[in-house]
Amino acid sequence: MPAIRPFRALRYSPELVPDLAAVIAPPYDVIDAAERRRLVARDPRNVVLLDLPVEEPGDPPDEQYRRAAHLLAAWRGDGTLHRDPRPAVYPYEQVYAVPGTDRRMTRRGVFARVGLEPLGPSAGIRAHERTLAGPKEDRYRLLRATGVNTSPVVGLYEDASGTVPGLLDRAARDAPLAALTDDDGVEHRLWAVPAGEDELGQVATELCSLIGGAPITIADGHHRYETALRYATERQAGSGGDDEPAWSQILMLLLEPVAGPLTVLATHRAVLGLDDEAVERLSGALPQLFEVQSGVARDGLVGAFGSAEGSVGEGRFGLWTRSGGFLLQARRPVFEPWLPAGGEALRRLDVTLAGVALERLAGLGAEAIAAGGRLAYTRDAAEAISWVDAGSASAALLLHPTPPATILAVAADGDVMPQKSTYIFPKALTGLVINPLE
Repeated sequence: MPAIRPFRALRYSPELVPDLAAVIAPPYDVIDAAERRRLVARDPRNVVLLDLPVEEPGDPPDEQYRRAAHLLAAWRGDGTLHRDPRPAVYPYEQVYAVPGTDRRMTRRGVFARVGLEPLGPSAGIRAHERTLAGPKEDRYRLLRATGVNTSPVVGLYEDASGTVPGLLDRAARDAPLAALTDDDGVEHRLWAVPAGEDELGQVATELCSLIGGAPITIADGHHRYETALRYATERQAGSGGDDEPAWSQILMLLLEPVAGPLTVLATHRAVLGLDDEAVERLSGALPQLFEVQSGVARDGLVGAFGSAEGSVGEGRFGLWTRSGGFLLQARRPVFEPWLPAGGEALRRLDVTLAGVALERLAGLGAEAIAAGGRLAYTRDAAEAISWVDAGSASAALLLHPTPPATILAVAADGDVMPQKSTYIFPKALTGLVINPLE
């Protein structure tokens, strides 16, 4: 079973950094160059400088990672970042509007250290998504240079006892350590529950025990987890025998559906580089794989695929080309010969069916997609359609979200989903807590 541990987090000093909203950031993998510039301009102490260092003109190899390490040391030295005096677990609350609806939801989780172990269906930690070599190498070089986890892996656990929500309620009675609203209107609150012998210490102990009572499935941060495993293996070779060194653990935000909803957004696919004749062939071949309703208006597709709620996992898609819109219902028996090996949960995924359809109808196999330049992705159905109308994309394939339960089922079977299968919303902020591997 997973080992869940309290830790002494590095956090921004409220005395020196009173506006926490100015120094936090989204996870590195959703930040483009323009967003990074905006974050740095907001405050020169923004955590993006640690979590997403960039190469500058004239830099020797890996200089951006060394620059992040020097900056981290400087911020620790001048008090910008301070380390909490006692090990703790850190309950975390997010209040947000579900995209495409007027409903507001509250989600609670816990930041803690989790012991690293190899991934697998019978292990304490399970994966659900494939990783890429490039992002892993980037995260490895940053971890090796800085020796900290700047942003958390997000893990899903199951609380068979049903008592975790009550423990989080107890922790939330006290004033939060930090509270802010981000640019997306998501409200974030953070508490600390120090380990110890008092009442709160018992809460920390129970949370660690209950969360570690069943396997954890990685929902977000597969590249960070695999990087940490590589780093720990290298450190282990020269270790002095410490039973639980900090580098053998990783920062996680641990979520459980009973303690708060899990909102998963769809990631729509925009096909690039097809000429008009190829798009016509694609449209004409749709009946080979789908029941087809043609003549669907733009607003109809946005209404059907623009929300995080509604129909999910039923083999229903939208397609938009410059000649019009379609609603597609997969003819599942026809797909069978081309489905990947694996369990039923993986084979029934909409993203799995989408991959087959793109290969059979548009010639976009896994190798072509991995090479890049053939697909673009967005979580906004209207944006995907607008790309086609503007001529920057040839067609837009719109999907429903992957059901949260399916993430657990795929991981339990030992399978992994295609890239861009899930987008957990809202993202955990980077910079609320940093995990020093010391």
